[in-house]
Parts: sequence; structure tokens; C-alpha cells
Amino acid sequence: MSKTAESVWNNCLAFIEDNITSQAYKTWFEPIKAVKLSDNALSIQVPSKFFYEWLEEHYVKILKVALTKELGATAKLVYIIRMENTYGNKQPFTEKIPSANRSNLQSQNVDVPLKNKSPELKNPFIIPGIRNVKIESQLNPNYNFDSFLEGESNRLARSAGLAVANKPGGTSFNPLLIFGGVGLGKTHLGHAIGVDIKDKYPEKTVLYISAEKFTQQYIESVKKNNRNDFIHFYQIIDVLIVDDIQLLSGKAGTQDVFFHIFNHLHQNGKQVILTSDKAPVDMIDIEQRLLSRFKWGLSAELNHPDYDTRVAIIKNKLYRDGVEMPDDIVEFLANNIKTNIRELEGAIISLIAHSSFNRKEITIELARKIVDNYVKHTKREVSIDYIQKVVSDYFQMDVDTLQSKTRKRHIVQARQLAMFFAKKFTKASLASIGSQIGQRDHATVLHACKTVDNLSSTDKQFRKYVEDLSKKLTL
Repeated sequence: MSKTAESVWNNCLAFIEDNITSQAYKTWFEPIKAVKLSDNALSIQVPSKFFYEWLEEHYVKILKVALTKELGATAKLVYIIRMENTYGNKQPFTEKIPSANRSNLQSQNVDVPLKNKSPELKNPFIIPGIRNVKIESQLNPNYNFDSFLEGESNRLARSAGLAVANKPGGTSFNPLLIFGGVGLGKTHLGHAIGVDIKDKYPEKTVLYISAEKFTQQYIESVKKNNRNDFIHFYQIIDVLIVDDIQLLSGKAGTQDVFFHIFNHLHQNGKQVILTSDKAPVDMIDIEQRLLSRFKWGLSAELNHPDYDTRVAIIKNKLYRDGVEMPDDIVEFLANNIKTNIRELEGAIISLIAHSSFNRKEITIELARKIVDNYVKHTKREVSIDYIQKVVSDYFQMDVDTLQSKTRKRHIVQARQLAMFFAKKFTKASLASIGSQIGQRDHATVLHACKTVDNLSSTDKQFRKYVEDLSKKLTL
């Protein structure tokens, strides 16, 4: 019977499991997948570069013995690491790393297919009507619904995304606009919808593109005098996902061409998915005809994750990276990093790296040191709840009074100041600010901001309120 990658790796695992602790086996070997067996070389896929480095540092000898036992003295081992290109369109790439020479296993050349800082779309312009040309989706398969955990902060957006993925172009969520602050998962959710659609409807043409890249392509098409080809290319897309649509602000030509593409796709039952750091009502220098179309479907906001969601995110990240961490440290991280998911995952990676490189056990003391350093050097976003508390304390009232319906002048002014600073210091939409500060609408928040600006320039005492509160909120 001929050997396969799976059979060879399973035999290796059986040997390894008998020779290390069960916890070590579960953490460092169960997540590994056998990929292929070719020319006496076994390729295995590991979740991260850190994971690969840990195996080479701690388990290279047992790997050598197990593999030599199966394939003989000429055995080769190649690690395949799923990585993310953080430039351009964030397309994932695979990095193949041969086992280190110290293992005495024969090694292969390093092969990194994609590391271009600004990879071009494949077939950026094609002849209209030809549908048999393959268009690369530019999707990151690691950004999927399984790794996008549901919580109170994202339930509406995630549910809408699943509905769109099940029936692209066939729901009332067209376009689907996902908006929220930095690091809350907008890009992840956009990719997840696209990945799910490609899985369910492989015949559909799905394309992910950043608004910045879209603009660059449009400018290039104007230079080369093939604007119509540019438009025709995008008109054949079945599912168009545009990230950071607010970056079209002030770009009249790009907005005009996107308007025509949007209309064509929408009228032909194609799905459009947009992400933005602002709600449509808060976008500046975007033409009204575009803004009105953004509102045709559903605008779903991603908010800061609550405590339970943060704990779930940490545990999911640890599981995916094959790392164990005590519950008290998980709770400490969830309690101390509240701003966004990107910060949370960054702190976890830093903590694991420090523990690994310095050969230190992961303890509360180490976690506190990492969090202190990480938070100190990371720009934190002040929460609306915190703003309300600071303003309430400053005017010697409780938050319930600040949020109440009373029209007493000093309370109204305190409420307006809270709205003003919420708009200034957070990425929340006007509607979200109003909802959190006494269930007001976005027009009330807009009026409050204008009132604060006017009073600051005409009332000396009021200007002092603004200055004092600014200092308190930026300490």
C-alpha cells in the first residue's frame, strides 16, 4: 500500500504521542495538518510562524526520529505557514520553510509565492461580455465566520452578513454597509461574507477591493484612456466588496464612476458590500446621490466588544494558535484591553512571544507588564460611557440625570457637552452617540455639537467647561 501524507503523519503522531506529555501533544501537534508527500518530503501546515519556531526549538529531535522512522534517512520536512500580507489588498500567502539544518533532515529552498507590497488584480480589464476569464477574489480565507465570534456588539452585522452569504443579491440588505471604529472587525466580516459566498456559490464572481486600490485603478484607467474597460470589468462582478468606502471622500471622478458601477450591479441583482469607519449620515464630501444609495439596504454598526465577547475572542485566538493560557490571565486581558479586537489580539501575541523567547511561564505579572507596555504605546479610544461619567462628575450629577428628559439649562448643557466629546473622541456614529446618551436621535447630537461650538466662542464660562473637560478626557 502506497504511503500518503496523512498516513505518514498519523504514524509520526502515534510515535510522538507516546513520547511526550498529553498536554504538550494536544497543544503543539493536534493542530498540525499533513498537506502533501512528494520526493520523500512531508509538508505539514502549522497555524503561525511562532508555532513553527516553537516546534523547531523544542521538538525538532523527536520530529527527526519519527520522520526518519517512516521515510528513512533521506526524509525531508517542510513547514507551510498560513500568513497574511498586511499590505495592499491583504491577500493571504503561504510561506514554506524547510526544517532547520540542526535537525539533520534534508532541507528545501524557501518558497514565498507572494510578498509584493502592492499586488495588482489579476485581469484588471477584460473585454466586455467575456465571462470565462478567471478573476481572483482577493479574499483572505482566514477571515471567515468561524473566526468572527458573535456578541452583543456585532450580532446585527454578523446576522445580516450570514443572510447575504446565503442569498447574495436576493435580500433587502443590498447594499450591506458595515461601519464602526478601528479594529472592530469590519474588514474581517467583509471577507467572511465573500469567503462564505465562494464556498456556497463557486460559480459566482466575488471581488474584494479597498477603496484606495479602486481609486488607484480608476486613475490609471483615465491615464491610459480605457475608463470604459474599467467600468465594464466591475460590471461583470456578482459580489463586490469595497473596504473603507469613506476614502472616496472628495474624489469626484472616482465617486462618479463608482455611482455608475453601483447602479448597474444593483439593477442586475448583484450584491454590494461596503465597509466604513463612519455611518452614511456622518460621511463628508460624498455626493448625496451616492449616500442615498448607501442607505437603500442595511447599515449595520460594529461596536466595542463586551466582556464576554472579549473572553471568547481571546480563547478562540489561543485555540487557533495552539496555545494554552490560565483562565485568570484570560480574564485579566479581557478586563484591561477594551478598546478594540486588534489591540486584544496584539497583546496576546506579545504575551506569547515574550513567554516563548524569554522562556518564562505565562503569569499574571508577565501579563500585567505586557498590557502596561502595550496600552501605554497604543492610542486608546475613550468610550462614550467614560465620557458621560467624566462630564457627570464634573457637573456634580449622576449619569441618569444627564441622560434624563429634563430641559433644565445646566443639565441640557452637560448632555450637549457629553455628545460633543463623544463625537470628538470616538468613532461612533451620531445615531449611536444619541442612542447611548439618553436615547436621542442623530439630529439632536448634531445640534448639540453646533451649540457647543457656538457657546465656546461667545461664552467665557462655557469655554472653560470645554477646556477643563478636554484635559480630563485626554489625561
